[in-house]
Amino acid sequence: MRSWENIPDIMKNDSVKEYYDILKKRKGSLFLKRLFDITVSGIMLLFLWPVFAVIAVAIRLDSKGPVFYRQVRITRYGEEFRIFKFRTMVTDADKGSKLTVANDSRITKVGGFLRKYKLDELGQLIDVFRGKMSFVGTRPEVPKYVAVYTDEMLATLLLPAGITSEASVCYKDENSLLDASDNPEATYVDRILPDKMKYNLASVRDFSFFGDIKIMIKTVLAVFISDENETVNV
Repeated sequence: MRSWENIPDIMKNDSVKEYYDILKKRKGSLFLKRLFDITVSGIMLLFLWPVFAVIAVAIRLDSKGPVFYRQVRITRYGEEFRIFKFRTMVTDADKGSKLTVANDSRITKVGGFLRKYKLDELGQLIDVFRGKMSFVGTRPEVPKYVAVYTDEMLATLLLPAGITSEASVCYKDENSLLDASDNPEATYVDRILPDKMKYNLASVRDFSFFGDIKIMIKTVLAVFISDENETVNV
């Protein structure tokens, strides 16, 4: 971790300091987290390249445009980076809304399949390997939404952004919730984002390496096991 003096000024507040002091005492778990990230992402990239190739061909045959979607997101300490995600929407789709609803017309046929099974997220293994992301952490937001973070929400930027999180599991049907809203942008900023941040902040407060492993297992189960009785409070 950076020293408190080297934390970006925008993050220097009493709320963030509380979380910073907690994480500072967990250097062992932070070391294991990074070791796990670089080792496992490296192995997965080595063995999954045929899957990457098949997905890339499918995307190119399905619609015009690049294989990867490289949107600017925010990660640890407020750093901007261009995320690697397999493209699931038509080219220039992000010139409209930054949010995606369940039946978004911008989603391609192949993109719908990739989203259903979270295969579009595989590209983020590259970001994990290069240290921009982690397997577990707050999902990386676009600058537009980070700009509305409260002082306490900024504490989530003490750790790298993640592919999955407790909030991601609880809000696996987020697109459907947005689709049902008359104003998806307002619903996300005013209701969904604050509720997701409760989970994200709790994960920072209770951070441990084995806690990350538990969340990864829950994510796999959430993708492949449908619970018809599951509800999400927003």
